[in-house]
Amino acid sequence: MAEQSPRPKSSEIQNAPPPRSGSGRITSTTRSGSGGSRKDTPDFHSMAAKLERAKEVYRAYEGHGEKPSIMEMAGWCFYELCSLSVLTVLIPVVFPLIISQISGAAMEPPQGWFQSFMGFDCPPGEMQLYQILTDHTIKISGTRFSPLIWTSISWALGLIIAGPILAFASFHLDYGFNQHLIAVGAVAAGALSCLPTGVFRTVKIFPLYIVLIVIAHSVAFTSHTRHLGLMLRGLVGPTVLKAKFAQRRTGSGLISSCSTAVGGLGAAAISAFTYHMLRRNRQEKEGDDNHFLSLWIVTIFGGLKWLLGIFHVFLTNRSVSVTIPSDSELHLLTIFKYPHAIGTVISAGFLSSFTTIAIFIAVSLFLIGQICFKPVLILYLWLIYFLIPLISLPLLHQFQIRIKADASKMQILGFILSAVTSAICFYFHNDAWRLPVVFVFAALQGTAAALLHTYGRVLVLDCSPAGKEAAISMWFSWMRAIGGCVGFTVAAVVPARLQVSSGVAFCCAVVGGVVLIYGNITDYGGAVSAGHVKNDSEKGSPVIGLESRSVSKELESP
Repeated sequence: MAEQSPRPKSSEIQNAPPPRSGSGRITSTTRSGSGGSRKDTPDFHSMAAKLERAKEVYRAYEGHGEKPSIMEMAGWCFYELCSLSVLTVLIPVVFPLIISQISGAAMEPPQGWFQSFMGFDCPPGEMQLYQILTDHTIKISGTRFSPLIWTSISWALGLIIAGPILAFASFHLDYGFNQHLIAVGAVAAGALSCLPTGVFRTVKIFPLYIVLIVIAHSVAFTSHTRHLGLMLRGLVGPTVLKAKFAQRRTGSGLISSCSTAVGGLGAAAISAFTYHMLRRNRQEKEGDDNHFLSLWIVTIFGGLKWLLGIFHVFLTNRSVSVTIPSDSELHLLTIFKYPHAIGTVISAGFLSSFTTIAIFIAVSLFLIGQICFKPVLILYLWLIYFLIPLISLPLLHQFQIRIKADASKMQILGFILSAVTSAICFYFHNDAWRLPVVFVFAALQGTAAALLHTYGRVLVLDCSPAGKEAAISMWFSWMRAIGGCVGFTVAAVVPARLQVSSGVAFCCAVVGGVVLIYGNITDYGGAVSAGHVKNDSEKGSPVIGLESRSVSKELESP
């Protein structure tokens, strides 16, 4: 049973404006004069006004004060299971594959079809797969693009269009009354855009699909991240005492860790299904048409899986009914009032996403084209990458509790692991990688990506003021998608030069850690500046808008 919302303080009810009569005049209680002997006459109209004011307070806080139920938290994690694969597998892997099936025949590499670029024996089908992905077989207005670059251009176009749409949606997520409709509409639009990808056999139509998916995912991710902020507000309240901030830290880390872990399970399912469909066609020796149809089935499966996540919207009743502030036109610029939020969006949004996507795509292309790993080994690599968070994240969350580390320190750990893996790629880019090394690499980088995703979202919400979660989450969603697009582009432009992609990823990982360390960005500092923490001796209403949200500069990290 969810706990009842905290009752408003009597001072809030006492400060309610006096009632007005029907003619607009203020009525008040009759008091005795300085020398009179009349008794105070009770004003029942004033008492009724105070009671009405109390009801308004409760109504304003309704939906925020209730602790999240197990069903609500499970539904929130279930959406991650259905949607995490969109930016990790569907766009960077499946779409280039399906585009390559209709982009034209690739040229034979200098070493032939039976050897990799590093001289290893290779089945012709593997080298053909690599060539059609990286060769510039798409001709548009006299300019040639590879399927990877064509996907990157489409992704970037979607992000450009998504900017103003996110600004509009975030305002209505924070201040509107149709938050559920925005989330449902975004998920439905993105999922349905995955279904007709095989109807028209032309590469010119694919930018439309990718643009719609990118826009829808950005809006849905903003709503999803904001929802975690509302659950945290119900779990510990909009403001928490300094001594009890660890409860908020533990709760947010646990929920986000579970979500990322099950999200990796969904991404692994898409990866395995993609491999199964391609392997079946090769065993049956079917042509490119059947490869195209098989990959179309994969996109349909991905879209339907994403659509299933829509049910999490109906498992909550945390609608918001607040007064629109006078500076509502500056809602988009809210983030610039909170330096901790800016640093978090740059490091946990752009740099972390760039690093993880660049390493993932660059290493996959290296193993296929340079060393000629068997497809089943590539599948094992991806499965380890996506499934290792099921083991590593719970252990690291317990480690976080033991050492009392905050979200920024867990982010730094993720950047350190990414820096290590990218340095390994840079140093050994001319060597033949052995299978055990590849699997250890996948486990390390999979853990790093999970840490960056999990605690980046937590850190963003700690830096977001109550009632403006969507205003900050919008920037986080957008910059995270931009980072992934740029990282994918770097790996796609130089597919045969692992040292370039890994070198740039290493620099981004180092910069991300430096921003967090030297920017003095912590979850507690961000929560203090956002008004989530108050001193132990400080008293005030838990209801948003009924008390001053000034932050005491004397608060120190617990």
